[in-house]
Amino acid sequence: MTTPACSVDSIAGAFLANGLVLRGGFNFAPGEASPTGSSGAPARAILLVGQAGAAPWPHFMRWREQQPQKIANPLDSWSREMIGAVAKTFGARAVSPSDKPYLPFQQWAMRAEGLKPSPLGILMHPQYGLWHAYRGALLFEDELPVRAAEAAPHLCDTCVEKPCLKSCPVAAYSPQGFAYQSCLAHVRGADGEPCRAGGCLDRNACPYATAYRYPAEVQVFHMAAFAGL
Repeated sequence: MTTPACSVDSIAGAFLANGLVLRGGFNFAPGEASPTGSSGAPARAILLVGQAGAAPWPHFMRWREQQPQKIANPLDSWSREMIGAVAKTFGARAVSPSDKPYLPFQQWAMRAEGLKPSPLGILMHPQYGLWHAYRGALLFEDELPVRAAEAAPHLCDTCVEKPCLKSCPVAAYSPQGFAYQSCLAHVRGADGEPCRAGGCLDRNACPYATAYRYPAEVQVFHMAAFAGL
């Protein structure tokens, strides 16, 4: 299905009103397995949608005020609604990182933007550091004028001190991976107030892209969602 005025710039512009941004994209190679597009045919192109810093937060909060008090996963719901509306306009299929079966969003992101994971597992961006996210993607059944990015500078390679591995009281992150249960127990426990009130101490210890760091209220929201508080 051909998109109207098939311009990546016009698609990007449709997201700006909600603080969302295109996070790169690529065309699937001939013969490469891909998800289906809007009509059920294999997708030929993908554009990732997300945020840089906390730009979507005020838009999300205005939407949230109009929703029922009890709503599961409100940020996911908002993202699906906003991204889905743009997808409909441009003849694309919208997909989400929380869709099941899970789609390979991190692999797509690394391919689209040339990023690598930080020691915390979050992809390190040369401009946004750890303060960005992917909220969804658009799948198109026609190719688009995009190409996969070249490898971006990986800031973690030049970070000697690695404060992101030294600030958590329970050493939740290590070269062995993420100790999920230890982190969860700490955040929920009596000593977890700093995490509940200000977000992940390891993530906040990263020295890069502090101008994009999420405000405390945003980090509180995400930490409460993670811990089920």
